[in-house]
Amino acid sequence: MPNKIKFLAYYLPQFHEIPENDRWWGKGFTEWTNVKKAKPLFKGHQQPIEPGELGYYDLLHTPDIQKNQAKLAKEYGLQGFIYYQYWFGNGKMLLEKPAENMLKDKSIDMPFCFCWANETWKGIWHGLDNPDTLIEQTYPGEKDYINYFNYLLPFFKDERYIRIDEKPLFVIYDSVALPAGFIELFQNLALRNNLKGIYFMASNRGHNSYDYQAKGFEAKISGDYNVLLDKELFKIKNPAFINRIVKKLRKNSNRPMILDYENFFKKLHYTNSNVETFPMILPNWDNTPRSKYKGFVFANSSPILFKKEIQKAIKFVAAQSFKEKFVVIKSWNEWAEGNYIEPDEKEGNGFLEALNI
Repeated sequence: MPNKIKFLAYYLPQFHEIPENDRWWGKGFTEWTNVKKAKPLFKGHQQPIEPGELGYYDLLHTPDIQKNQAKLAKEYGLQGFIYYQYWFGNGKMLLEKPAENMLKDKSIDMPFCFCWANETWKGIWHGLDNPDTLIEQTYPGEKDYINYFNYLLPFFKDERYIRIDEKPLFVIYDSVALPAGFIELFQNLALRNNLKGIYFMASNRGHNSYDYQAKGFEAKISGDYNVLLDKELFKIKNPAFINRIVKKLRKNSNRPMILDYENFFKKLHYTNSNVETFPMILPNWDNTPRSKYKGFVFANSSPILFKKEIQKAIKFVAAQSFKEKFVVIKSWNEWAEGNYIEPDEKEGNGFLEALNI
């Protein structure tokens, strides 16, 4: 593998209790709750899945868990975690403690950055039968954005924080929803605080044809996967709208939607946006532990097929003339959506071993 290409993986901090999850789902809820109670929904359906050597960890109470995750990830060639970060406006955060603990503990030896998951949480995506709002993403204005920047600043200044062109990397999940002036404000605040600026990267969510450069982004995680998925699952040619998706999911409530992993990814080809564009790959997907019959499944995934997709992504990014070259993996540990490369009982360390190209 070319030396300059680095693997980064999304990191979900949902593996500890919070009062909001207790209220919505019942006392003691974590991501493992749905994983443990999952059932096979069709012939050959591999459920429930079980973790391997790291076990059913708690990110706040399992001794050295983040240190052990970092050690394992680095051992197999991962160069960084992209922590999902939840700031809903007016200072409201969720699931922030694992990253805060990591910041305090310098022995957790792993580069990291944040993805601001600026999205309203809807019940339909978390296993409820309706699209009711659980918690709303808001954009209260400049004072709140300044408070958010000040919260992030100690992370940005940490020596482990991933930088591109000497600027902290900050991924935005919903780049289109980002308020006008937000990026300019953050850039000005960064300069005032002795940073070189912020390297804004749009997530995989949006289509590559959007004008990210005009919005102030310097990079994009490829949206080609999301566009193809909408087309294959929902027969939607343009980026999906939630009402249409919810309607489709309800129509298929007696069986999850199923796509063959190999056939799907044969159709996936990476394209550039008008900013630096990095490919994103998935080892698998099966969100039926969370969504049951409203979910969808990649059938017949395997570490061998995952490795082929890694090779495809490397070929694409190696041909680009970027400051840094990344391949983004979704994800390190999204167990209830079936996209994880942490060890499990079925494949062992197989998906991690696929990173050794």
